[in-house]
Parts: sequence; C-alpha cells; structure tokens
Amino acid sequence: MAHPSCPVSGTGLGLRRQFIEELLELGNPDIDFMEVAPENWMGLGGKYAKQFTAACERFPMMCHGLSLSIGSPAPLDVAFLKQLKQFFDKHQIVSYSEHLSFCSDDGHLYDLMPIPFTAESVRYVSARIKQVQDILERQLIIENVSYYAAPGQEMTEVDFTREVLEEANCGLLLDVNNVYVNSINHGYDAKHFIDAMPTDRIAYLHIAGHYNEAEDLIVDTHGADIVDPVWQLLSHTYDRHGIIPTLLERDFNIPSLSHLFDEMTIIRQYQQQLYDMQARHG
Repeated sequence: MAHPSCPVSGTGLGLRRQFIEELLELGNPDIDFMEVAPENWMGLGGKYAKQFTAACERFPMMCHGLSLSIGSPAPLDVAFLKQLKQFFDKHQIVSYSEHLSFCSDDGHLYDLMPIPFTAESVRYVSARIKQVQDILERQLIIENVSYYAAPGQEMTEVDFTREVLEEANCGLLLDVNNVYVNSINHGYDAKHFIDAMPTDRIAYLHIAGHYNEAEDLIVDTHGADIVDPVWQLLSHTYDRHGIIPTLLERDFNIPSLSHLFDEMTIIRQYQQQLYDMQARHG
C-alpha cells in the first residue's frame, strides 16, 4: 500500500548509468521503484536515452533534482522548470523532490549550501516552493539536507523544516542518513528530529552511507555501505511513522548490483518486521 503522500510503495534504488544495461537485462529484479537526477538524463540521446525510456516503462520512476536551488537569492530558473515539466510528462515521472538548500547565486556553487534557519527564510523559501508547484502543476517534495555550518540561525532545524512544510504545503523526503549525520555533527538527538517530522507530509525516505572524517565529523558521501546506527534509525522511523517507501542511495564507489540488492533486502526486512508486529496486534 502506498503512503498517503507518495504514489509508490516498498523499496527503491537510485538508477545509475554504471549498471543500467545490466539492470535492464535482468528478468524481474526485486525493485519497487527507481529514482534519477533529471539533470543527468534530460539532454541525453542515443543509447542512454533508449535505456532510460526502457527503465521508465519497467519501473515507477521518481526524480530527485540537483540544481533547483530553492533557497538561492537568484530568481528561479523558469525556463529550466518548463523543461523539467516536459521531461516529467514525457516519461510519466511519478514525483519530483529537491533539496531544502541552495546551490547557486550568480553562478553554480557545486555544493548544497544550508539555508539560514530564520522566519524570513521560511517565508522566502515557501513562496518559491509554491511558485515551483504552480509551474510544474505537481507537489514538490523537499529533502532535509546534511550541513556543516548554520549561519544566522534563529530557530532549530526541526522548527525550520516543519514551518516550511506547513507554509508551502509541500511534501517531505526524509533522509534518514542526513538526520544521523547532522545529529553527530551538530550534537542533537536524531530520534527527536525523526519524531518531530509530520507523518502526513513524509512522501518517502532516503537511506545511504557516509564517511567518518573524525569522531565528531561525518561527511555525507553516499559512497559506502549503510552502518548499523543508521539502520537502527530507519527502524525507529518505521516505528514512529509507519512503513514508508524507502530508497537506497549510492552515488560513489558503486558496488555490484547484487551488493545493492543485498542492502535493499535489509530495508525490506525492517519493513517486514513492522508488518509482522502490526499483524500480531491486529
């Protein structure tokens, strides 16, 4: 059963060019949905375009953007949004998510920069999200990001995120690994953050690996296997909010498909544990 805010269910995988050919040759891989960065596929022709079309025909496809820059001081790129809308319609993309951050000003910054946690930022970002939703004619799903500094902070990340969700009337892509990373880097309770998120806004989850730079500094890389504390936080998220569609992210040091499928199996096991518990308690 799909979560109220999301048209998919189960366990998903981020689609990467490194394994798309192998994936399409598999008879019936155990994947409930897939996700791509639209910027990486929009301009492609030839073999990759055909492969992407084939993947969209086989799996519900979600898009997770990289360059919308929703918190930027620069105007929204309306021409880019219109291109996105055409891409979504052509490939029957089921949802679109972006980062609650900014990555451009006069030029592209090539990183996800934190939006100041202020009431003014809430109003500014919410207005831009509404504009995006009007142009795309679909709800935008925003993701909580990992960050390494909080300039001009006037409220907590929890309160900032909740207020943007309410003011903009948008969905939430709850990244469990980002919550864990931030909890270590900024010294807050990860479970408290998870518990404070509004269940009815959560469209789906991300889970990924990271790199331990130091005891009190974690870098969000999406380039390693998921560690036990993040698995436990995923389990807690299910306990608190129910069984929400969950996507495995792996952007670097990409292992074999069988290895990725093994991690997806662990996600399913945590989901099944909650199914079983719910069944026992009627």
